[in-house]
Amino acid sequence: MPQTSKRVTPNSLRTMKKSGSKIVMMTAYDFPSAELIDAAGVDVILIGDSLGTVIQGKKTTLSVTLDEMIYHTRLVARAARRALVVADLPFPYAQLGPADAVRACAEILKESGAGAVKIEGGEKRADVVRAVTDAGIPVMGHCGLMPQEIRKLGGYKVQRDEAALERDLAAVQENGAFSVVLECVPHEIAARQTARLGIPTIGIGAGKGCDGQVLVFHDLLGYHLPENAAPKHARTYIDLGSIITGAVQSFAQDVRNGNFPTDAESF
Repeated sequence: MPQTSKRVTPNSLRTMKKSGSKIVMMTAYDFPSAELIDAAGVDVILIGDSLGTVIQGKKTTLSVTLDEMIYHTRLVARAARRALVVADLPFPYAQLGPADAVRACAEILKESGAGAVKIEGGEKRADVVRAVTDAGIPVMGHCGLMPQEIRKLGGYKVQRDEAALERDLAAVQENGAFSVVLECVPHEIAARQTARLGIPTIGIGAGKGCDGQVLVFHDLLGYHLPENAAPKHARTYIDLGSIITGAVQSFAQDVRNGNFPTDAESF
């Protein structure tokens, strides 16, 4: 549970890095999930464009629209009382350049109630990060594996080029990001880069040397069919998929056998 009820801000995360306190981040895409996550004391709730794969059942995040991001972020922001709410900037606004990115990020904050945006890309998106932060919008960076470049990468692959990662992280930090997600980076590299940076790193498949960790809500809960197993870097804390399936099967059996509803459950 949280040690304080104070609202988490970008400055809070910097303070946590300095004090050595680990940052806890989780995804959420709707009001009830966000309400439960916030009550449990997480520091950051991320509305990822991963909603394309997790919620919409698509193969990639690329088709998620700005309107969809705003809609889901609005639901989450309405529930969050303590956590910092961060929304992904969906493809292709960062790729289109600073002007389009600023307009899209401003719309997200204005229409959804988010506290910050997350922008994928390092050195080659430095001008975008700078323009958005100059517009007064807090930016969380995202380096390492970048799902919005999945077509170029040819798949979800571990990113092992430390020199390139170091340049990306430096560019993100120097252009005003308050933190950065490190995705699918070898743990030794992530730990070294985390120690060099002045802003906090939040890992996903990047080892425990990061300043914090993020996990997808549905992976943590096992909220899927058994054949749709969570990735290697995601720990499942409960098999909610089997629990839900079992509960629905019990309900269906009771309906078919005439055991639902009972007289006590009827008007």
